[in-house]
Amino acid sequence: MTERRAILSGSTFEEQIGYARAVLDGDWVHVSGTTGFDYATMTISADVVEQAEQCLRTIAAALAEADCGFADVVRVRYLLPDRADFEPCWPVLRRCFGEVRPAATMQVCGLADPRMRIEIEVTARRRTGSTNTE
Repeated sequence: MTERRAILSGSTFEEQIGYARAVLDGDWVHVSGTTGFDYATMTISADVVEQAEQCLRTIAAALAEADCGFADVVRVRYLLPDRADFEPCWPVLRRCFGEVRPAATMQVCGLADPRMRIEIEVTARRRTGSTNTE
């Protein structure tokens, strides 16, 4: 039987909606769409680049709890209400994924809260014995 475990970030959304920040299922780590909210304070910056940075901090924490890191990411999805907001985020995204080169998709769509300017979802595969937390 493979290990299946929910990883929670403490976001009130997880409780209210009924989901986990990430699910570890064997070697696979599925990280939910993550917005720019600082879930400890439930605040969000108006700046899309700051939101992207916060998304990645939250994702990094979930990956670390699953004993992996950005180097283990095989798939990333970027969701943005405004396509013009994507390019300003590229330097931040490149810092995490530039060497990894996961499969990626960017989609323009509405998000749950008008303050949200970017949402990022990743899938990672843990390597045997990996303790990578980059």
